[in-house]
Amino acid sequence: MPPLQPVLKRKVDELFLRWLSDPNTQRALHDGLRRIRDAPGSYDVTRGGPGTPPDVTSYRPEPPDVTCVLPLACSRPVRPSCRSPGHRKVQPPQEDPPPPASSRCIPAFYFPHGRPPETLDVDAVLNGIKRVFAEFPQERATVEDMGRVAKACGCPLYWKGPLFYSAGGERTGSVSVHKFVVMWRKILLTCHDEAARFVQLLMAPGSEGLVQEDFVPLLQDVVNTHPGLSFLKEAPEFHSRYITTNVKLLEVEPDINQLTEFFSYEHFYVIYCKFWELDTDHDLQVDAWDLGHHSDHAISSRMIDRIFSGAVTRDRKVQKNGKISYADFVWFLLSEEDKKTPTSIEYWFRCMDLDGDGVLSLYELEYFYKEQMQRLDARAIEPLPLEDCVCQMLDLVQPRIPGKITLPDLKRCKLAHVFFDTFFNVDKYLDYEQREQASLLRESDPDGPELSDWEKYAAEEYDFLVAEEVSGDPWDDDLPSELSPMEQKLNTLWSPLAQKSIVQTLTSSGNVDLYACVDRDHV
Repeated sequence: MPPLQPVLKRKVDELFLRWLSDPNTQRALHDGLRRIRDAPGSYDVTRGGPGTPPDVTSYRPEPPDVTCVLPLACSRPVRPSCRSPGHRKVQPPQEDPPPPASSRCIPAFYFPHGRPPETLDVDAVLNGIKRVFAEFPQERATVEDMGRVAKACGCPLYWKGPLFYSAGGERTGSVSVHKFVVMWRKILLTCHDEAARFVQLLMAPGSEGLVQEDFVPLLQDVVNTHPGLSFLKEAPEFHSRYITTNVKLLEVEPDINQLTEFFSYEHFYVIYCKFWELDTDHDLQVDAWDLGHHSDHAISSRMIDRIFSGAVTRDRKVQKNGKISYADFVWFLLSEEDKKTPTSIEYWFRCMDLDGDGVLSLYELEYFYKEQMQRLDARAIEPLPLEDCVCQMLDLVQPRIPGKITLPDLKRCKLAHVFFDTFFNVDKYLDYEQREQASLLRESDPDGPELSDWEKYAAEEYDFLVAEEVSGDPWDDDLPSELSPMEQKLNTLWSPLAQKSIVQTLTSSGNVDLYACVDRDHV
Protein backbone atom coordinates (compact mmCIF):
# COMPACT_ATOMS: atom_id res chain seq x y z
CA MET A 1 0.00 0.00 0.00
CA PRO A 2 1.56 3.35 -0.98
CA PRO A 3 2.15 5.82 1.89
CA LEU A 4 -0.54 8.37 2.54
CA GLN A 5 -0.04 11.99 1.64
CA PRO A 6 0.71 14.30 4.61
CA VAL A 7 -2.77 15.86 4.50
CA LEU A 8 -4.52 12.47 4.38
CA LYS A 9 -2.26 11.01 7.05
CA ARG A 10 -3.00 13.92 9.36
CA LYS A 11 -6.73 13.44 8.80
CA VAL A 12 -6.50 9.68 9.45
CA ASP A 13 -4.57 10.30 12.67
CA GLU A 14 -7.18 12.83 13.78
CA LEU A 15 -10.05 10.39 13.11
CA PHE A 16 -8.21 7.57 14.88
CA LEU A 17 -7.61 9.68 17.98
CA ARG A 18 -11.23 10.77 18.00
CA TRP A 19 -12.35 7.11 17.74
CA LEU A 20 -9.92 5.99 20.44
CA SER A 21 -11.10 8.69 22.88
CA ASP A 22 -14.75 7.72 22.45
CA PRO A 23 -16.23 6.23 25.67
CA ASN A 24 -17.86 3.33 23.80
CA THR A 25 -14.54 2.42 22.20
CA GLN A 26 -12.72 2.46 25.52
CA ARG A 27 -15.37 0.31 27.19
CA ALA A 28 -15.17 -2.18 24.31
CA LEU A 29 -11.38 -2.38 24.60
CA HIS A 30 -11.49 -2.88 28.39
CA ASP A 31 -14.17 -5.55 28.04
CA GLY A 32 -12.12 -7.41 25.45
CA LEU A 33 -8.97 -7.26 27.57
CA ARG A 34 -10.86 -8.65 30.58
CA ARG A 35 -12.14 -11.53 28.49
CA ILE A 36 -8.65 -12.42 27.36
CA ARG A 37 -7.32 -12.16 30.92
CA ASP A 38 -10.17 -14.16 32.51
CA ALA A 39 -10.36 -16.90 29.85
CA PRO A 40 -10.48 -20.33 31.64
CA GLY A 41 -8.13 -21.95 29.14
CA SER A 42 -5.31 -19.44 29.64
CA TYR A 43 -2.15 -20.82 31.22
CA ASP A 44 0.87 -18.81 32.34
CA VAL A 45 3.92 -20.90 31.40
CA THR A 46 6.41 -18.61 33.16
CA ARG A 47 4.64 -18.73 36.53
CA GLY A 48 3.22 -22.23 36.38
CA GLY A 49 -0.03 -23.12 38.13
CA PRO A 50 -1.92 -25.80 39.95
CA GLY A 51 -2.65 -28.95 38.05
CA THR A 52 -1.45 -29.68 34.55
CA PRO A 53 -1.70 -27.47 31.50
CA PRO A 54 -4.77 -28.06 29.34
CA ASP A 55 -4.61 -30.75 26.73
CA VAL A 56 -4.21 -28.88 23.50
CA THR A 57 -5.10 -31.91 21.41
CA SER A 58 -8.51 -32.18 23.02
CA TYR A 59 -9.37 -28.52 22.48
CA ARG A 60 -12.41 -28.16 20.24
CA PRO A 61 -13.55 -24.52 19.93
CA GLU A 62 -17.20 -23.91 19.28
CA PRO A 63 -18.16 -21.91 16.21
CA PRO A 64 -18.11 -18.16 16.88
CA ASP A 65 -21.22 -16.04 16.97
CA VAL A 66 -21.27 -14.52 13.48
CA THR A 67 -23.87 -11.98 14.51
CA CYS A 68 -21.44 -10.29 16.89
CA VAL A 69 -19.20 -7.73 15.25
CA LEU A 70 -18.17 -5.54 18.15
CA PRO A 71 -17.95 -6.62 21.79
CA LEU A 72 -20.56 -4.04 22.80
CA ALA A 73 -23.03 -5.03 20.06
CA CYS A 74 -23.56 -8.59 21.26
CA SER A 75 -23.84 -10.60 24.43
CA ARG A 76 -20.93 -12.41 26.03
CA PRO A 77 -19.67 -15.04 23.55
CA VAL A 78 -19.78 -18.70 24.51
CA ARG A 79 -16.42 -19.74 25.85
CA PRO A 80 -14.93 -22.86 24.28
CA SER A 81 -14.90 -25.95 26.43
CA CYS A 82 -11.48 -27.30 27.23
CA ARG A 83 -11.43 -30.82 28.65
CA SER A 84 -8.50 -32.42 30.40
CA PRO A 85 -8.01 -35.91 31.91
CA GLY A 86 -7.70 -34.52 35.44
CA HIS A 87 -10.46 -33.51 37.81
CA ARG A 88 -11.46 -29.88 37.47
CA LYS A 89 -13.34 -27.86 40.02
CA VAL A 90 -16.18 -25.81 38.64
CA GLN A 91 -15.98 -22.20 39.84
CA PRO A 92 -19.12 -20.16 40.31
CA PRO A 93 -19.54 -17.24 37.88
CA GLN A 94 -18.10 -13.98 39.11
CA GLU A 95 -19.25 -10.48 38.31
CA ASP A 96 -16.88 -8.23 36.38
CA PRO A 97 -15.13 -5.73 38.66
CA PRO A 98 -15.65 -2.06 37.88
CA PRO A 99 -12.89 -0.47 35.79
CA PRO A 100 -10.18 1.32 37.78
CA ALA A 101 -10.26 5.08 38.03
CA SER A 102 -7.17 5.40 35.85
CA SER A 103 -8.90 3.72 32.89
CA ARG A 104 -11.91 6.02 32.78
CA CYS A 105 -12.49 8.15 29.72
CA ILE A 106 -10.30 11.26 29.57
CA PRO A 107 -11.99 14.10 27.70
CA ALA A 108 -10.17 15.45 24.68
CA PHE A 109 -7.92 18.36 25.54
CA TYR A 110 -5.80 18.86 22.40
CA PHE A 111 -7.41 20.63 19.47
CA PRO A 112 -4.78 21.46 16.81
CA HIS A 113 -7.41 23.17 14.64
CA GLY A 114 -9.39 24.82 17.42
CA ARG A 115 -12.05 23.49 19.78
CA PRO A 116 -15.15 22.46 17.80
CA PRO A 117 -18.05 24.80 18.58
CA GLU A 118 -21.12 23.39 20.25
CA THR A 119 -23.47 25.06 17.80
CA LEU A 120 -22.53 26.10 14.29
CA ASP A 121 -25.11 26.31 11.55
CA VAL A 122 -22.89 25.83 8.52
CA ASP A 123 -25.81 25.86 6.10
CA ALA A 124 -27.02 29.22 7.40
CA VAL A 125 -23.56 30.74 6.88
CA LEU A 126 -23.30 29.33 3.37
CA ASN A 127 -26.80 30.56 2.47
CA GLY A 128 -25.79 34.08 3.49
CA ILE A 129 -22.73 33.82 1.25
CA LYS A 130 -24.89 32.62 -1.65
CA ARG A 131 -27.18 35.63 -1.24
CA VAL A 132 -24.16 37.94 -1.54
CA PHE A 133 -22.92 36.15 -4.67
CA ALA A 134 -26.39 36.42 -6.20
CA GLU A 135 -25.91 40.19 -6.40
CA PHE A 136 -22.80 39.84 -8.60
CA PRO A 137 -22.93 39.34 -12.38
CA GLN A 138 -23.17 35.62 -13.20
CA GLU A 139 -22.71 34.93 -9.47
CA ARG A 140 -18.97 35.47 -9.79
CA ALA A 141 -16.96 37.74 -7.47
CA THR A 142 -13.80 39.63 -8.37
CA VAL A 143 -11.13 40.63 -5.90
CA GLU A 144 -12.84 44.01 -5.54
CA ASP A 145 -16.07 42.29 -4.46
CA MET A 146 -14.44 40.11 -1.80
CA GLY A 147 -14.89 42.74 0.92
CA ARG A 148 -18.62 42.00 1.01
CA VAL A 149 -17.96 38.26 0.83
CA ALA A 150 -15.55 38.47 3.78
CA LYS A 151 -18.21 40.29 5.78
CA ALA A 152 -20.75 37.54 4.97
CA CYS A 153 -18.21 34.94 6.14
CA GLY A 154 -17.75 36.76 9.43
CA CYS A 155 -14.09 37.42 8.68
CA PRO A 156 -12.04 40.62 9.03
CA LEU A 157 -12.07 42.84 5.98
CA TYR A 158 -8.47 42.23 4.97
CA TRP A 159 -8.97 38.51 4.74
CA LYS A 160 -10.58 39.24 1.39
CA GLY A 161 -7.32 38.71 -0.48
CA PRO A 162 -6.55 35.28 1.03
CA LEU A 163 -10.20 34.24 0.57
CA PHE A 164 -10.01 35.17 -3.11
CA TYR A 165 -6.74 33.33 -3.73
CA SER A 166 -7.73 30.22 -1.72
CA ALA A 167 -10.82 29.81 -3.90
CA GLY A 168 -8.70 29.89 -7.07
CA GLY A 169 -9.52 33.43 -8.11
CA GLU A 170 -5.95 34.24 -9.08
CA ARG A 171 -6.09 31.86 -12.05
CA THR A 172 -9.36 33.08 -13.58
CA GLY A 173 -9.71 36.61 -12.21
CA SER A 174 -12.98 35.80 -10.46
CA VAL A 175 -14.51 33.21 -8.14
CA SER A 176 -17.76 31.34 -8.75
CA VAL A 177 -20.23 30.83 -5.95
CA HIS A 178 -19.89 27.04 -6.23
CA LYS A 179 -16.10 26.97 -5.82
CA PHE A 180 -16.17 29.44 -2.97
CA VAL A 181 -18.89 27.59 -1.06
CA VAL A 182 -17.02 24.29 -1.41
CA MET A 183 -13.81 25.90 -0.15
CA TRP A 184 -15.43 27.70 2.78
CA ARG A 185 -17.49 24.66 3.83
CA LYS A 186 -14.31 22.62 4.08
CA ILE A 187 -12.62 25.27 6.20
CA LEU A 188 -15.63 25.60 8.52
CA LEU A 189 -15.73 21.85 9.09
CA THR A 190 -11.99 21.39 9.66
CA CYS A 191 -10.86 24.69 11.22
CA HIS A 192 -12.86 25.64 14.27
CA ASP A 193 -11.39 28.98 15.34
CA GLU A 194 -10.18 32.17 13.71
CA ALA A 195 -6.47 31.40 14.03
CA ALA A 196 -6.80 27.98 12.37
CA ARG A 197 -8.81 29.45 9.49
CA PHE A 198 -6.30 32.25 8.99
CA VAL A 199 -3.39 29.80 8.80
CA GLN A 200 -5.33 27.51 6.45
CA LEU A 201 -6.11 30.39 4.08
CA LEU A 202 -2.53 31.64 3.90
CA MET A 203 -0.65 28.32 4.01
CA ALA A 204 0.54 26.79 0.77
CA PRO A 205 -0.90 23.35 -0.14
CA GLY A 206 1.08 20.53 1.45
CA SER A 207 2.85 22.84 3.87
CA GLU A 208 2.75 22.50 7.65
CA GLY A 209 3.20 26.16 8.55
CA LEU A 210 3.51 29.73 7.31
CA VAL A 211 6.63 31.16 5.71
CA GLN A 212 7.48 34.72 4.75
CA GLU A 213 6.14 34.43 1.20
CA ASP A 214 2.69 33.37 2.46
CA PHE A 215 2.06 36.85 3.90
CA VAL A 216 2.79 38.71 0.66
CA PRO A 217 -0.72 38.45 -0.91
CA LEU A 218 -2.35 39.61 2.32
CA LEU A 219 -0.05 42.59 2.78
CA GLN A 220 -0.17 43.50 -0.90
CA ASP A 221 -3.94 43.72 -0.66
CA VAL A 222 -3.59 45.98 2.41
CA VAL A 223 -1.24 48.28 0.48
CA ASN A 224 -3.54 48.37 -2.54
CA THR A 225 -6.85 49.02 -0.79
CA HIS A 226 -6.31 50.60 2.64
CA PRO A 227 -7.40 54.27 2.73
CA GLY A 228 -4.45 55.24 4.94
CA LEU A 229 -1.96 54.00 2.33
CA SER A 230 -3.49 55.56 -0.75
CA PHE A 231 -0.37 57.68 -1.29
CA LEU A 232 1.63 54.50 -1.97
CA LYS A 233 -0.40 53.82 -5.10
CA GLU A 234 1.77 56.41 -6.86
CA ALA A 235 4.97 54.53 -5.94
CA PRO A 236 4.53 50.82 -6.76
CA GLU A 237 8.30 50.29 -6.57
CA PHE A 238 8.05 50.74 -2.79
CA HIS A 239 5.33 48.13 -2.29
CA SER A 240 7.62 45.12 -2.00
CA ARG A 241 9.96 46.90 0.43
CA TYR A 242 7.08 48.09 2.59
CA ILE A 243 5.72 44.52 2.71
CA THR A 244 9.16 43.09 3.50
CA THR A 245 9.57 45.56 6.35
CA ASN A 246 6.30 44.56 7.99
CA VAL A 247 6.99 40.83 7.61
CA LYS A 248 10.32 41.33 9.37
CA LEU A 249 8.55 43.24 12.13
CA LEU A 250 6.37 40.17 12.61
CA GLU A 251 9.44 37.95 12.90
CA VAL A 252 11.31 40.20 15.33
CA GLU A 253 8.31 40.76 17.63
CA PRO A 254 6.39 37.49 18.13
CA ASP A 255 3.71 39.25 20.18
CA ILE A 256 2.23 41.79 17.74
CA ASN A 257 0.28 43.33 20.62
CA GLN A 258 3.59 44.83 21.74
CA LEU A 259 3.80 46.83 18.50
CA THR A 260 2.03 50.12 19.07
CA GLU A 261 2.38 51.19 15.43
CA PHE A 262 2.23 48.06 13.32
CA PHE A 263 2.16 48.78 9.56
CA SER A 264 3.59 52.17 10.46
CA TYR A 265 4.77 54.09 7.44
CA GLU A 266 6.94 56.13 9.82
CA HIS A 267 8.96 53.03 10.71
CA PHE A 268 9.23 51.99 7.08
CA TYR A 269 10.40 55.47 6.10
CA VAL A 270 13.18 55.41 8.71
CA ILE A 271 14.37 51.94 7.76
CA TYR A 272 14.40 52.60 4.05
CA CYS A 273 16.16 55.94 4.39
CA LYS A 274 18.87 54.29 6.49
CA PHE A 275 19.24 51.60 3.86
CA TRP A 276 19.37 54.17 1.08
CA GLU A 277 22.11 56.13 2.83
CA LEU A 278 24.32 53.03 3.10
CA ASP A 279 23.54 51.71 -0.39
CA THR A 280 25.86 54.14 -2.17
CA ASP A 281 25.61 52.48 -5.59
CA HIS A 282 21.82 52.03 -5.18
CA ASP A 283 21.73 48.42 -6.31
CA LEU A 284 19.44 47.54 -3.38
CA GLN A 285 22.26 45.62 -1.72
CA VAL A 286 24.89 46.62 0.82
CA ASP A 287 28.31 45.07 1.37
CA ALA A 288 30.49 44.96 4.47
CA TRP A 289 32.10 48.30 3.68
CA ASP A 290 28.66 49.95 3.37
CA LEU A 291 27.30 48.38 6.54
CA GLY A 292 30.40 49.41 8.47
CA HIS A 293 29.36 53.06 8.00
CA HIS A 294 26.16 52.52 9.96
CA SER A 295 25.91 54.88 12.93
CA ASP A 296 29.36 56.40 12.22
CA HIS A 297 31.28 53.11 12.37
CA ALA A 298 29.89 52.25 15.81
CA ILE A 299 29.91 48.49 15.20
CA SER A 300 33.24 46.68 15.18
CA SER A 301 34.60 45.27 11.94
CA ARG A 302 34.80 41.76 13.41
CA MET A 303 31.08 41.80 14.08
CA ILE A 304 30.40 43.13 10.58
CA ASP A 305 32.38 40.19 9.20
CA ARG A 306 30.30 37.78 11.28
CA ILE A 307 27.08 39.21 9.85
CA PHE A 308 28.33 38.50 6.32
CA SER A 309 29.60 35.03 7.27
CA GLY A 310 26.11 33.54 6.91
CA ALA A 311 25.49 33.13 10.64
CA VAL A 312 22.34 35.27 10.59
CA THR A 313 21.44 35.62 6.90
CA ARG A 314 18.99 33.36 5.10
CA ASP A 315 20.27 33.88 1.58
CA ARG A 316 23.21 31.58 0.88
CA LYS A 317 24.42 33.96 -1.80
CA VAL A 318 25.58 36.37 0.91
CA GLN A 319 28.79 34.43 1.50
CA LYS A 320 29.43 34.19 -2.25
CA ASN A 321 28.56 37.74 -3.29
CA GLY A 322 29.47 39.50 -0.04
CA LYS A 323 26.24 41.55 -0.01
CA ILE A 324 23.01 41.47 1.95
CA SER A 325 19.55 42.38 0.67
CA TYR A 326 17.06 44.86 2.02
CA ALA A 327 15.26 42.09 3.97
CA ASP A 328 18.47 41.14 5.78
CA PHE A 329 19.17 44.81 6.50
CA VAL A 330 15.73 45.23 8.11
CA TRP A 331 16.51 42.32 10.43
CA PHE A 332 19.92 43.82 11.22
CA LEU A 333 18.60 47.32 11.97
CA LEU A 334 15.76 46.11 14.19
CA SER A 335 18.16 43.88 16.11
CA GLU A 336 20.81 46.59 16.44
CA GLU A 337 18.54 49.33 17.73
CA ASP A 338 16.58 47.12 20.15
CA LYS A 339 18.65 44.35 21.70
CA LYS A 340 16.03 43.52 24.33
CA THR A 341 13.70 41.41 22.19
CA PRO A 342 14.13 37.60 22.12
CA THR A 343 14.75 37.65 18.36
CA SER A 344 17.49 40.27 18.56
CA ILE A 345 19.15 38.39 21.43
CA GLU A 346 19.21 35.27 19.25
CA TYR A 347 20.59 37.33 16.35
CA TRP A 348 23.61 38.66 18.25
CA PHE A 349 24.21 35.43 20.15
CA ARG A 350 24.57 33.55 16.87
CA CYS A 351 27.02 36.21 15.69
CA MET A 352 29.19 35.91 18.80
CA ASP A 353 29.04 32.09 18.93
CA LEU A 354 31.93 31.51 16.53
CA ASP A 355 32.04 27.71 16.80
CA GLY A 356 28.26 27.24 17.02
CA ASP A 357 28.37 25.13 20.19
CA GLY A 358 25.67 27.16 21.94
CA VAL A 359 28.06 28.57 24.56
CA LEU A 360 30.02 31.83 24.58
CA SER A 361 33.50 30.84 25.72
CA LEU A 362 36.32 33.02 27.02
CA TYR A 363 38.02 32.81 23.62
CA GLU A 364 34.96 34.25 21.85
CA LEU A 365 34.58 37.05 24.37
CA GLU A 366 38.28 37.89 24.03
CA TYR A 367 38.03 37.80 20.22
CA PHE A 368 35.44 40.59 20.12
CA TYR A 369 36.69 42.59 23.09
CA LYS A 370 40.20 42.98 21.69
CA GLU A 371 38.92 45.24 18.92
CA GLN A 372 36.87 47.19 21.43
CA MET A 373 40.04 47.87 23.42
CA GLN A 374 41.80 49.11 20.29
CA ARG A 375 38.90 51.43 19.41
CA LEU A 376 38.87 52.83 22.94
CA ASP A 377 42.64 53.41 22.82
CA ALA A 378 42.17 55.30 19.54
CA ARG A 379 39.82 57.66 21.41
CA ALA A 380 42.35 58.13 24.23
CA ILE A 381 40.11 56.20 26.65
CA GLU A 382 41.71 53.62 28.89
CA PRO A 383 39.85 50.33 28.38
CA LEU A 384 38.92 47.96 31.15
CA PRO A 385 41.24 44.91 31.29
CA LEU A 386 39.80 41.75 29.74
CA GLU A 387 39.74 39.85 33.04
CA ASP A 388 37.81 42.61 34.80
CA CYS A 389 35.41 42.97 31.86
CA VAL A 390 34.66 39.23 31.80
CA CYS A 391 34.06 39.22 35.57
CA GLN A 392 31.64 42.12 35.22
CA MET A 393 29.75 40.43 32.41
CA LEU A 394 29.48 37.15 34.35
CA ASP A 395 28.07 39.06 37.29
CA LEU A 396 25.71 40.84 34.92
CA VAL A 397 24.38 37.72 33.19
CA GLN A 398 24.68 35.28 36.13
CA PRO A 399 24.73 32.11 34.01
CA ARG A 400 23.31 28.89 35.43
CA ILE A 401 26.56 27.07 34.68
CA PRO A 402 29.48 29.15 36.03
CA GLY A 403 31.74 30.45 33.28
CA LYS A 404 29.43 29.37 30.41
CA ILE A 405 27.04 31.92 28.92
CA THR A 406 24.20 30.36 26.94
CA LEU A 407 21.27 31.78 25.00
CA PRO A 408 18.71 31.07 27.78
CA ASP A 409 21.00 32.92 30.21
CA LEU A 410 20.95 36.05 28.05
CA LYS A 411 17.19 35.85 27.47
CA ARG A 412 16.66 35.61 31.21
CA CYS A 413 19.00 38.52 31.87
CA LYS A 414 17.37 41.97 31.70
CA LEU A 415 20.60 43.65 30.59
CA ALA A 416 21.46 41.58 27.53
CA HIS A 417 21.75 44.77 25.47
CA VAL A 418 24.53 46.02 27.77
CA PHE A 419 26.35 42.70 27.39
CA PHE A 420 26.31 42.81 23.58
CA ASP A 421 27.24 46.48 23.25
CA THR A 422 30.21 45.92 25.56
CA PHE A 423 31.80 43.65 22.99
CA PHE A 424 31.04 45.24 19.60
CA ASN A 425 29.35 48.69 19.81
CA VAL A 426 31.75 51.25 21.26
CA ASP A 427 29.36 54.23 21.21
CA LYS A 428 26.59 52.52 23.14
CA TYR A 429 29.16 50.95 25.48
CA LEU A 430 30.47 54.40 26.44
CA ASP A 431 26.92 55.62 26.88
CA TYR A 432 26.21 52.83 29.35
CA GLU A 433 29.45 53.49 31.21
CA GLN A 434 28.35 57.07 31.86
CA ARG A 435 25.09 55.96 33.41
CA GLU A 436 24.53 54.13 36.65
CA GLN A 437 23.38 50.54 36.56
CA ALA A 438 20.30 51.47 38.57
CA SER A 439 19.21 53.80 35.80
CA LEU A 440 19.51 50.96 33.27
CA LEU A 441 17.14 48.81 35.27
CA ARG A 442 14.72 51.65 35.94
CA GLU A 443 11.70 51.40 33.73
CA SER A 444 10.16 54.26 31.86
CA ASP A 445 7.48 56.55 33.29
CA PRO A 446 4.75 54.21 34.62
CA ASP A 447 2.08 56.85 34.03
CA GLY A 448 2.62 56.90 30.28
CA PRO A 449 2.86 54.14 27.67
CA GLU A 450 6.15 52.27 27.64
CA LEU A 451 8.03 52.54 24.36
CA SER A 452 10.55 50.00 23.16
CA ASP A 453 14.08 50.99 22.19
CA TRP A 454 13.16 50.57 18.54
CA GLU A 455 10.15 52.86 18.81
CA LYS A 456 12.24 55.52 20.55
CA TYR A 457 14.92 55.26 17.86
CA ALA A 458 12.37 55.38 15.01
CA ALA A 459 10.64 58.44 16.49
CA GLU A 460 13.92 60.33 16.94
CA GLU A 461 15.21 59.48 13.47
CA TYR A 462 11.89 60.34 11.84
CA ASP A 463 11.82 63.74 13.53
CA PHE A 464 15.38 64.31 12.33
CA LEU A 465 14.53 63.32 8.75
CA VAL A 466 11.45 65.55 8.73
CA ALA A 467 13.41 68.51 10.09
CA GLU A 468 16.09 67.89 7.47
CA GLU A 469 13.50 67.86 4.70
CA VAL A 470 11.90 71.08 5.92
CA SER A 471 15.09 73.07 6.44
CA GLY A 472 17.10 71.55 3.62
CA ASP A 473 20.55 70.02 3.87
CA PRO A 474 22.82 72.28 5.96
CA TRP A 475 25.84 71.49 3.81
CA ASP A 476 24.24 72.46 0.52
CA ASP A 477 25.35 76.12 0.73
CA ASP A 478 22.11 77.08 -1.07
CA LEU A 479 23.26 75.29 -4.20
CA PRO A 480 20.79 73.09 -6.05
CA SER A 481 21.68 69.42 -6.19
CA GLU A 482 20.52 66.78 -8.61
CA LEU A 483 18.43 64.05 -7.05
CA SER A 484 18.26 60.53 -8.35
CA PRO A 485 14.83 59.25 -9.42
CA MET A 486 14.58 57.20 -6.22
CA GLU A 487 15.45 60.21 -4.03
CA GLN A 488 12.87 62.29 -5.86
CA LYS A 489 10.27 59.61 -5.19
CA LEU A 490 11.23 59.55 -1.50
CA ASN A 491 10.80 63.31 -1.27
CA THR A 492 7.47 63.08 -3.05
CA LEU A 493 6.22 60.43 -0.65
CA TRP A 494 7.04 62.65 2.30
CA SER A 495 3.75 64.42 2.85
CA PRO A 496 1.36 65.11 5.72
CA LEU A 497 -0.59 62.01 4.73
CA ALA A 498 2.57 59.91 4.53
CA GLN A 499 3.48 60.84 8.08
CA LYS A 500 0.42 59.04 9.43
CA SER A 501 0.42 55.38 10.33
CA ILE A 502 -2.58 53.17 9.77
CA VAL A 503 -3.44 53.33 13.45
CA GLN A 504 -3.42 57.12 13.38
CA THR A 505 -5.51 57.17 10.20
CA LEU A 506 -8.17 54.92 11.69
CA THR A 507 -8.21 56.96 14.90
CA SER A 508 -8.68 60.24 13.07
CA SER A 509 -11.33 58.77 10.78
CA GLY A 510 -13.63 57.85 13.65
CA ASN A 511 -16.09 55.02 13.18
CA VAL A 512 -15.48 54.36 9.51
CA ASP A 513 -16.98 51.28 7.89
CA LEU A 514 -14.02 49.95 5.92
CA TYR A 515 -16.25 47.46 4.13
CA ALA A 516 -18.25 50.39 2.79
CA CYS A 517 -15.05 52.24 1.82
CA VAL A 518 -13.89 49.30 -0.26
CA ASP A 519 -17.28 48.99 -1.93
CA ARG A 520 -17.39 52.67 -2.86
CA ASP A 521 -13.87 52.55 -4.29
CA HIS A 522 -14.82 49.82 -6.74
CA VAL A 523 -18.34 50.77 -7.75
